[in-house]
Amino acid sequence: MKFEAPRGTHDILPSEQLRWRHVLGEFERLCRLYGYRRIDTPVFEETDLFARTSGQGSDVVTKEMYTFEDRGDRSLTLRAEATAPIVRAYLEHGLHREPQPQKLYTHETIYRYGRPQKGRYREHWQLDVEAIGSEDPALDAEVIQLYDSLLGRLGVTEYRLELNSIGDAECRPPYLDRLRPWLEEHAGALDEATREQASRNPLRALDNIASKPPAVQEVLRQAPTIGDSLCDACREHFGEVRRYLDAFGVHYDVVPTLVRGLDYYTRTTWEFVGPEGGSQSTLSGGGRYDGLAEELGGAYTPGVGFGAGIERLLLALEAAGVEPPAEEGIDIFFICEEGADRTAVLAKIAELRAAGMRAEADFAGRSVKGQRTQASRLGADRVVVVDADTNLSEVTA
Repeated sequence: MKFEAPRGTHDILPSEQLRWRHVLGEFERLCRLYGYRRIDTPVFEETDLFARTSGQGSDVVTKEMYTFEDRGDRSLTLRAEATAPIVRAYLEHGLHREPQPQKLYTHETIYRYGRPQKGRYREHWQLDVEAIGSEDPALDAEVIQLYDSLLGRLGVTEYRLELNSIGDAECRPPYLDRLRPWLEEHAGALDEATREQASRNPLRALDNIASKPPAVQEVLRQAPTIGDSLCDACREHFGEVRRYLDAFGVHYDVVPTLVRGLDYYTRTTWEFVGPEGGSQSTLSGGGRYDGLAEELGGAYTPGVGFGAGIERLLLALEAAGVEPPAEEGIDIFFICEEGADRTAVLAKIAELRAAGMRAEADFAGRSVKGQRTQASRLGADRVVVVDADTNLSEVTA
């Protein structure tokens, strides 16, 4: 029987690790510069955590979650997104009692059932940044600028930032009262999937427009926009976010039909989109979620953050022609000739490694010529040829 990785998953091979480490290293360095601290949450949570926060009618809940019952008949779900678990941890461990905002980051696996596509996996890795405990619009701008800066540091230049405000609990209902009848009136021009989304939640019909058939996209771009329905507070907040982004030098396009697919988003929402367009070109998406903590039983706690797929980002690096950093070679390689005391060689290697040197020898029974070739492959700075008379004590770090 031949085994392969499950459909929608992928192996990250040694040859790919250098680029992954480069991306993660730059991300973590930026987060430290901006004052964000690392947090990690379990790979599975209670199912209700995602059902309550993502929305019972969302595609995530109805179609995409990996849900199972454990041996105690508890319903658990593999991590379907990162924000709700982090807010759960914020409430559970009393982070609201520490100085606010709590600036947190992580990179972890996310699990979504869906048709695998290039850069889109059922198990994928995601960068995540969350700033919890402040409604300052400058924080929205900082979070956006952090990812913009990451793209610049990595060498990705061909992208655009799409920005919108989707209002809050005060001004969104009047907008939905306008959108709902408009969608019903134009139902004949929509595909079945969009009509089904609209029946569950009118706002979802506008989510991820780029993934819909071109004719449907054209229709939806004529839909009523929420900008006309924003209350004064939301309009002022959005104006401040834009003012701070201008101060940061971050370029953006206001896209009035841009929404996010999860119920907890409020006010500012955004996406970083690659040059190829379409649903598979989204590099990062985020927004403000001022009502999420209350959904989880906590007090009103504003927050803002983003998630960014690492696989998508790696594709963008490849498309931009960005080469990964060169692999570092080892410090020393021992070539054992006939008669060499291999036990003493391995003891010396252990000694050098303990001193911080990257030391290696042959473990495949190669000839002396083959060992020299292996030393070259490993980029050894120094080669020591050992025979029966070699004094290994003279080999030092």
